[in-house]
Amino acid sequence: MDTQSSITRAITVAGGRYAPGHLGELTQHLPFEMIDEALTATRTTQHRLRDLPSRVVVYLLLAACLFPEVGYSGVWRKLTAALDGLPTATPTASGLATARQRVGAAPLRWLFDLLRGPATTGRAPGTRWRGLLVCAIDGTTLTVPDNPRMLTRFTKQRGNHGGAGYPQIRLVALLACGTRSVIDAVFGPTTIGETTYTPQLLRSLHAGMILLGDRNFGAAGLLAQIATTGADLLVRLKNGRTMPILTRYRDGSYLSILGGLRVRVIECEITIATTAGRHTGIYRLTTTLLDPHDYPAAELIRLYHQRWEIETAYLELKSTILGGRVLRARTPVGIEQEIYALLVTYHLLRTAMADATSTRPDTDPDRASFTIAYQTSRDQVIQAANVIAGTVIDLVGTIGRHVLAHLMPVRRLRVCPRIVKRAISKHQARGPNIDRTSYKATLSIDILTPADA
Repeated sequence: MDTQSSITRAITVAGGRYAPGHLGELTQHLPFEMIDEALTATRTTQHRLRDLPSRVVVYLLLAACLFPEVGYSGVWRKLTAALDGLPTATPTASGLATARQRVGAAPLRWLFDLLRGPATTGRAPGTRWRGLLVCAIDGTTLTVPDNPRMLTRFTKQRGNHGGAGYPQIRLVALLACGTRSVIDAVFGPTTIGETTYTPQLLRSLHAGMILLGDRNFGAAGLLAQIATTGADLLVRLKNGRTMPILTRYRDGSYLSILGGLRVRVIECEITIATTAGRHTGIYRLTTTLLDPHDYPAAELIRLYHQRWEIETAYLELKSTILGGRVLRARTPVGIEQEIYALLVTYHLLRTAMADATSTRPDTDPDRASFTIAYQTSRDQVIQAANVIAGTVIDLVGTIGRHVLAHLMPVRRLRVCPRIVKRAISKHQARGPNIDRTSYKATLSIDILTPADA
């Protein structure tokens, strides 16, 4: 005999024209009052009540980051899918475009400045090293539509036959490695380099942090600027640079000076072995942590590997969320709006994940699956679920419960070939297939003395 199940669900959203303004369960991390405060602070609240109030438009922009595969009209349908029976508006595509232009980028920028941060207040595993918050800095590029308005500000990569591919924008971010949450970010044309953008991020550095960076950030002047913030640093230097040896230490490191900054230098040989072969490289690291007893060289070398967490964060932004797509905005102002919306949405997801893992004190935040959190948050938007918190306090939520139910295995060392997905060539690719396999690896480290280097 067939049986039936009946499920009745109560949906609570804002009233009237504001009903489509939500982000599913993520709304609890970005409530209505916060959006209204951003609009008031940036003077972008609508002057008269419209079918598309400014608050609703901000949520639309954020929801669009969760559904990059559909246009804004499609995103609107996601926001209203569960609101049957409510008198919601049915805006045209041009109406949505006008509303986005009316709101502009300012409230999204304001929200990012309010929310950005390490997303952890405790001492969760993997977030700190010897009491210091582990952070990383690096840059990446995003592609934007190829049209005359974009080309007035953004440029294409150089090629033998003129500009190649799409115009690009450079994004430089400061990241908390443990939670992969964005502490600060700056973006602009690729004609400006990463290290030129970096001083704009120094406002977010302070004592109690250690900053990891690759060779591109090893300029003496830049390191001196970073040191003035009170934050410590661990940055790779180019191997060809001559460093004076002032004092040798038993752990193999030595005291030196870089510009006017006293630093400690560690030179090492790192070998990575996998079933596909071995790779050996020489690394020269510099740090402002001068005491070899409190901060051993071997531990600093292993800590430097955490710099790759920012590469993983960029992968989550560009691949998991965007799916390798070009940004959708058609104007430079729209691109600014979209990138701030993307950063805010990413940070909300990371906050929800960090909140979930914090309920299990021994769980490293990097075991939380970003894909699980992302897909669950999309479902919550379509269902308009948990928009407003109930009377019972739920620190985990539906997103957190899905994350905790599907924790990834404890991190193990792996390597993957570094390849370009969009190879630039006038010919089609030929030859053997590219190896995209991730290999389990073993790591061996030998600390060198300057005589051995």
